[in-house]
Amino acid sequence: MAVDAGDIGARTDDPGRPMADVRDALLEGYTRTRRRTEQLAAPLSAEDQALQSMPSASPVKWHRAHTTWFFETFVLAPRGVPPFDARWAVLFNSYYEAVGPRHERPKRGLLSRPSVAEIAAYRAAVDGRMVDLVRGASAGALAELEPIVRLGLAHEEQHQELMLTDVLHALSENPLRPAYRGGDARPPSHDPRGDDGPLRFVPFDGGLVSIGAPDDVLFAFDNEGPRHKRWVEPFALADRLATVHEMRAFVRDGGYDAPALWLSEGWDFVRAHGVRAPLHARVEGDAWIVFGLDGEREARDDEPVAHLSFYEADALARWLGARLPTEAEWELAAQVAPGVEGNFVDSEALRPLRARPTSPAGGLRQLYGDTWEWTRSSYEPYPGYAPPPGALGEYNGKFMVSQLVLRGGSCFAPPGHVRPSYRNFWPPDTRFQMTGARLAKDR
Repeated sequence: MAVDAGDIGARTDDPGRPMADVRDALLEGYTRTRRRTEQLAAPLSAEDQALQSMPSASPVKWHRAHTTWFFETFVLAPRGVPPFDARWAVLFNSYYEAVGPRHERPKRGLLSRPSVAEIAAYRAAVDGRMVDLVRGASAGALAELEPIVRLGLAHEEQHQELMLTDVLHALSENPLRPAYRGGDARPPSHDPRGDDGPLRFVPFDGGLVSIGAPDDVLFAFDNEGPRHKRWVEPFALADRLATVHEMRAFVRDGGYDAPALWLSEGWDFVRAHGVRAPLHARVEGDAWIVFGLDGEREARDDEPVAHLSFYEADALARWLGARLPTEAEWELAAQVAPGVEGNFVDSEALRPLRARPTSPAGGLRQLYGDTWEWTRSSYEPYPGYAPPPGALGEYNGKFMVSQLVLRGGSCFAPPGHVRPSYRNFWPPDTRFQMTGARLAKDR
C-alpha cells in the first residue's frame, strides 16, 4: 500500500532546509524515541509485559510490537522492504481496516507468542531497516519520508504513555501492590501535609481568537487543524490543577452522594461502579493512599489529584463553584504562556507533583505535564477538517464521537510531545489514564 507524504497532514517550517539536516534530525529522533520505549519497558519482566487487565488496555509487549508494525507497514512496506514475519500483521494491527484483519483488542493478553524476546528481535530488525532507508534516501525520497516518519515517532510517543498507564492498571490488580520500579513499594510519606493555597483565577478577555496548529509548525496531527476562528467570552482559569486537598474535602462533604453535583450519566456511572474515590486512590482514616508506579504511598495534600473521570472532574468543579474550561479557552491561555515546560516522563518522578509557588509570567502554573486536563468540549472536527485519504486517515477522524478533549499532557508524556494545539481525547468514564482537572469560571 502506497502512502503519500501529504496523506498525514504533517507540516514543515522550512521547505528549504538542507537535506543533511533533515536526515540527521530524523535519525536522531528515531533512535531517541525507539530507545525510550525500551527504557520504559526495561523494569518489567516478561510476565509483566504480557498482562492485559481490561479491554481498554494493552500488554506492554503488544505496544512494543505495534509501534514497530507501524513503521514496517507505513514506511518500509511501500518501499519494497519485506516484513519481518508476514503472519504477525494480524496480531499488531490496531484499528486500520484498510490494511487487513486484526486480532480482537480484548484478547491481546492471550498472545503468549511471539515472545518478549522475539518482539525485541523484531524491533531490532525493523530499526536496522529504517536506519538504512533514511541514510540511503535521495533528497526527493527523504522529503517523502520525513512526514511519515515524524508521524510514526509521535505515534510511538503516545504508546509510551499508554505503556505506563496500562501497566499501572495491571499492577494495581495484584493484591501485593507491586511497584513498577524500585523493587518493593514505598511506605507512606511521613509528611502528607502541604499547603496548596487557595485557588486563584487568572482572567482572560476572550474575543475572536484563532485556535488550531499554525501552518508553520514542524509537525501536528491532522486533528489539530485547520486553524480557525472561535469566539470566546471573557473567562478566568485556575492558576493550578485541582489538588488532593480539594478532592479530600469533596469526599468528606459527601460529594459522591450528592446527585445535584453530577451529570445524569455521571451519577449513573458512580452508582453502578460503586465509585467512592478516584481510581488508584482510597481513604484510610485521615490518610489519602494512592497507588502509582512506585507502589503505594500517602499522597500530599498539595499534589494534583489524578485518575479522575470527566464525570468526577465536572462534579468537583461544581462543588468548588466553578466549571471545566472549553478547549478554546484552554488553548487561548496556552498561547500566551511562556513555552511548553512541565513535569514530563523525563523528570523521572512518574507522578504528579505540587505546583511551584509562582510561574515565570505570574499567571498559570502546571499548564503542561503532571495530569491531562479534562475540558468540557466534545472531540469533534474543526471547521473544514476532512480525514486524510488512505489508511492513515483512520488515525484520528473516525474517533470523533462520544469522546471529550483533554489538554496539557501528563507526567507520563514524553517531553516535546505536546504543544498548545495538541488534542487528546477519551470517553468521559475514563479513569485509568493520568487525568486531572483545571477549573474555569465565567467573568
